[in-house]
Amino acid sequence: MDPPNLPLLLLLMFASAINAQNLFPHEICATTGNFTANSTYQTTLTTLLSSISTTNSLSLTYGFFNASAAVSGASQTLYIIGSCRGDLTAESCRTCLNGSASDIRGLCTLQKGAVLYNENCTVRYSNASIFGTVTTDPDYQLLNVNNVTSPDTYNAALRTLLDSLRSEAAGGGSLRKYATGNTSSGFDTIYAMTQCTPDLTEQQCSDCLVTVIGRLTNCCAGKMGVRIMAPSCQFRYETNDRFFDPVGEPLPSPAPPPPVADALPPPPGGKSNSNTTVIIVVASSVSAVLLIGVIVLLIVKRKKKQPRQRVEGEVVDEISTAESLQFDFGTIREATDNFSNSKKLGEGGFGAVYMGQLSNGQEIAVKRLSRNSGQGEVEFKNEVMLLARLQHRNLVRLLGFCLEGVERLLIYEFVPNSSLDQFIFDPLKRANLDWDRRYKIIMGVARGLLYLHEDSRLRIIHRDLKASNILLDSDMNPKISDFGMARLFELDQTQAETNRIVGTYGYMAPEYAMHGNFSVKSDVFSFGVLVLEIVSGQRNNLFQVGDNTEVLTSYIWKNWREGTISNIIDTSLTSGSSTEITRCIHIGLLCVQENVVNRPTMASVLLMLNSHSVTLQVPSQPAFFMHSGIESDMSSTQGYDSRVSDVDKSRSKSNQFSKNEVSVTEPYPR
Repeated sequence: MDPPNLPLLLLLMFASAINAQNLFPHEICATTGNFTANSTYQTTLTTLLSSISTTNSLSLTYGFFNASAAVSGASQTLYIIGSCRGDLTAESCRTCLNGSASDIRGLCTLQKGAVLYNENCTVRYSNASIFGTVTTDPDYQLLNVNNVTSPDTYNAALRTLLDSLRSEAAGGGSLRKYATGNTSSGFDTIYAMTQCTPDLTEQQCSDCLVTVIGRLTNCCAGKMGVRIMAPSCQFRYETNDRFFDPVGEPLPSPAPPPPVADALPPPPGGKSNSNTTVIIVVASSVSAVLLIGVIVLLIVKRKKKQPRQRVEGEVVDEISTAESLQFDFGTIREATDNFSNSKKLGEGGFGAVYMGQLSNGQEIAVKRLSRNSGQGEVEFKNEVMLLARLQHRNLVRLLGFCLEGVERLLIYEFVPNSSLDQFIFDPLKRANLDWDRRYKIIMGVARGLLYLHEDSRLRIIHRDLKASNILLDSDMNPKISDFGMARLFELDQTQAETNRIVGTYGYMAPEYAMHGNFSVKSDVFSFGVLVLEIVSGQRNNLFQVGDNTEVLTSYIWKNWREGTISNIIDTSLTSGSSTEITRCIHIGLLCVQENVVNRPTMASVLLMLNSHSVTLQVPSQPAFFMHSGIESDMSSTQGYDSRVSDVDKSRSKSNQFSKNEVSVTEPYPR
């Protein structure tokens, strides 16, 4: 392809700048009162707004700034919040907030409160507390003047996408609540973004987005692009235009123009500061030119930024791309009391994990890579580069990393309830996991895996899904962790093979354990084992049932076939939907079938879990099927342990499987 015409690009950039100037910044000055020029109120406000440029706050890396200060000589406090779109780098965020802070001083000169919306950030201040408070007014609404061709189909797809992104954004951590995604509607692709300020709780974020997204119906349903910005949250969608970038990467320069705006009718009696803002109509000819310009710029950007794919022993990209996530070693050492044993949470194949607390009070978990691990450098870079690009409520959130001499540290959000294996395999603790909690864990892990396999911008094979790698937050929501062994696939890639087998005994699919072949179906196999462990409360290893040696998967399959499901269910489960329990056993058995083709995808698994009207196929004999006595079909796995890293050495081969007396009266599916 010939290089784009430079004069044309300059013209398009100029047109884009004019368009953006018409729409941003947009200020809304409060009518709750004014302050006197040159007063202590104005001095305090100027100081707070100026502090954005000098702050070293970690939160700014995640697109958020907040501060407060008492007004000298007055019994009031000033509060300020600045938030950036989630795909901005820390420096781009700082630049946007600085510019907005300067604009808001000039546009709302003496008002005691104001909000200013900019293309990529928002700044607001008030003399009433705004931290941790949901504020949905005043908003700013922009829409594309063009209508979609099939509004019913389009709106149904849009609603599903926005609902999913609302949940994902709300489930974000205390540093970032931001989600992006896309879906198809006929020949069109809908790209959407949702975001809340991270000072909100999960419920507050969800409520805020429900309110703001709900305004679509009255203002702009059926339009090809809409953006509604509110003080506490916002959303945007566009048709066939991916306006967002992967988190941590800078936005294109110049940025793609906002959607062409139409005039929105003000409410009766409304003024210029009313909730619904009148937008100037941009000429259609300019829109056409801008559309062509965006296409040209995207082509140029794509040619310059072809992603480098990972092969065995290599990383997705240089670790320098995640520099904004880097912590100072001294900060982490202080947070963990110099890696005190009293702070140690546990130890795995690649190092110890410590609990820590940053100076701002935030609790963190620190994974300290073992210096004796010859494979540690690869796994370290792998985990940083993958988790820096992945965000989902059912994946553990990577806050950053640290490189200092021989030290390699990974810093995560702290998940207070440890890992699933600490509950499900403990005779006392698993009594705290009733069926509703276990089912929620199964669903959460399934959603996390589906995101890795299909819904993220990267296709990730985890390769070490197991109970000890499922962390539980304060509400017992599951979060998949430990991506050191994960592999990145190209989007159209279905399988790969390796000579280096990694993972954990009992969770590995047979084609991977024996031949090094792995795919999304390898993770499905591990998920099936995990489901059967959650239902039974037993590890998938060898145990005694009378005079016979069994493995969990074959024991469950035989009891399922014989209709003796009560033998399978954990004895501590004394209540719960027997239909749901039986269905989970059935789905687990479908996932652990020996033939890769027969195993469902995670999309199918979620469909089967969500809809009881979906008919389930009859599972075939599971892999590694055990006959009675000591004979087995596992003879080909001799020497298997020697090729497996991070083996759970705590597993006992003498577990006794007892019958559960809970009655299961509903017929199980065949």
